[in-house]
Amino acid sequence: MPIAVSMSALCLSAYLLGAVPFGLVIARVCKGVDPRRDGSGNVGATNVARLCGLPWGLLTLACDLLKGFFPVFICQRLFASETPFLCLLAGLAPVAGHMFSPFLRFRGGKGVATNVGVFLAAAPAQLLVAGAVCLLVIWRSGFVSAGSLSLTAVLPILLLARSAWPLFCLSLITGALIAFAHRENIRRLLRGEEKPWIRPGSFKDTP
Repeated sequence: MPIAVSMSALCLSAYLLGAVPFGLVIARVCKGVDPRRDGSGNVGATNVARLCGLPWGLLTLACDLLKGFFPVFICQRLFASETPFLCLLAGLAPVAGHMFSPFLRFRGGKGVATNVGVFLAAAPAQLLVAGAVCLLVIWRSGFVSAGSLSLTAVLPILLLARSAWPLFCLSLITGALIAFAHRENIRRLLRGEEKPWIRPGSFKDTP
C-alpha cells in the first residue's frame, strides 16, 4: 500500500479515535450525568472529575491521553524515518477530533489531555518539563486552565531548543487551538472571575 494511502487511513482513524467523547460516555454510563449540561459544560477530565469524582476524572484523562498517544506511536514505528511531517498530521488529527467531534456536532473538549498524549509519544523529555511547569502553576494558582495554558506555551520553546521542527510546528498549531478553546477561561482569568479547581498551594479540591 502506498505511504500516502496508509498515512491517510492512519490520520482518518486518528481523527475518529480522537472524536470519541470518552468523558461523556464515562459520565453518562457510570454516574448518569451529562457533562455538557452541568459544571463547565465541557466533556474533558476536569469537568468529569468535578461532577463525578476524581476516579472518573482520572479515567477520562487516561482515555483522552491514550487516544493522542497511539496514533503518533504507530506513526513513529511505521513512517517517521521517511515522512516526519506526515507524522505531524498523525498528532494533529486526534487533537482536532477531540475538539471538533462529529459525534458532538463538531464540538468537544479543549484538547489538553489528548495533546499531552501526542507529545508523550513524540517528545517525552520535553513534555516532562512542560508538565512539571503545568503542575507547578496549578499548585500555586489553583487554576487548571492556567496550568494547561502554561504547558502549551512552554512546550514549543523546549522543542525549538531541540531543533525538532515538525514537532515545534505541531506544538504551535495545537497550542493555538487549545488557547482558542480556553478563550473564555482566559477572559475570566484576566477579570479575576475564574473558579479554582483546587486550593492554591495544595492538590485538594476547593469546597
